[in-house]
Amino acid sequence: MKTAARVFALLTILSLVLAACVAPVAAPAAPAEVAAPAEAAPAEAAPAEGAAAAVPAPAGKNGMPVVGLVMKSLANEFFKTMEEGAVAYQQGRGDFTLIPVGMNSETDIDTQISAVENFIVQDVDLICLAPADSVGLVAPAKKAIDAGITVVNFDVKLDDKALTEAGLQDLVFVGPDNEEGAYLAGVALAEALGEGGKVVIIEGNPGADNATMRKNGFVRAAEEFGLEVLESTTAHWETEEANTLMTNLITKYPDMQGVMAANDSMALGVVKAIEAAGLTGQIQVVGFDNIGAVQELIKEGKMLATIDQFGPMLATMCVETGFRMINGEDITGWSKTPVQLVTAETLK
Repeated sequence: MKTAARVFALLTILSLVLAACVAPVAAPAAPAEVAAPAEAAPAEAAPAEGAAAAVPAPAGKNGMPVVGLVMKSLANEFFKTMEEGAVAYQQGRGDFTLIPVGMNSETDIDTQISAVENFIVQDVDLICLAPADSVGLVAPAKKAIDAGITVVNFDVKLDDKALTEAGLQDLVFVGPDNEEGAYLAGVALAEALGEGGKVVIIEGNPGADNATMRKNGFVRAAEEFGLEVLESTTAHWETEEANTLMTNLITKYPDMQGVMAANDSMALGVVKAIEAAGLTGQIQVVGFDNIGAVQELIKEGKMLATIDQFGPMLATMCVETGFRMINGEDITGWSKTPVQLVTAETLK
């Protein structure tokens, strides 16, 4: 119950930010084995002490509303904490049923497509979709909407061009400014290294909009502050792939001074490679997501900074936005959520 109470405290603050951003805004620019859906969170859980539903739950098609939550890899601590936050939120309210589903890996697109299709068959009331592929999940989203299900895109934006071609150009997106967040991390790295610092960028999945936006933010910071980008390449959001990649990059660029990793899972792999090479403290690393494991590395001086995009709250804000839409509010475009630089100083 303490977890639920903490979730509601944070949700209250962030919901105020979200509420100020819901006016229509132009949005920024072989089949895998399907993971078993997580057990639906019990709808009858008692509300947390002092908790109050910020947005009334709408009437469901068959009684209590059912929400399908489609996330990316639950092997990534960011999405695991997101799921935990959403479940705590549902249990605190107790007025809707939540069915969370995650992927086997960050590139397991087929699981997400299957999850959406299963939710269509179940005729859920709301689907909250954090796509692993910003183009590939547009068609399933349209299929769900055509079936009469409310769909809210969150965390990773679906592709603008694909949305327009599907007639979904006004689809609601609840999520952060990934480019701005990466820019903040890039500035922190630039200030630590100084002009002329030599860095590499470890990108996310090329098919994901947030990977593109974060690379853009890193590049913008590098250009503005005179950093030399030695190479920019992908590790597909994965820790082990980033570890192998970084091991090779250390050999290739012995004068490397910094790394911009597009998520914290990859930053973990980068730090591991740096430690194995005996270069701790000589190569500065910034990440994105503010997972617990990275907070410890920052405190120990093994990482410089990361970006908090308040992951545990993203799914709950998506649910609230969907409820408002089902209740009759006209919401379109981008509902922007906050980002914040996290350093050793802010973690004190």
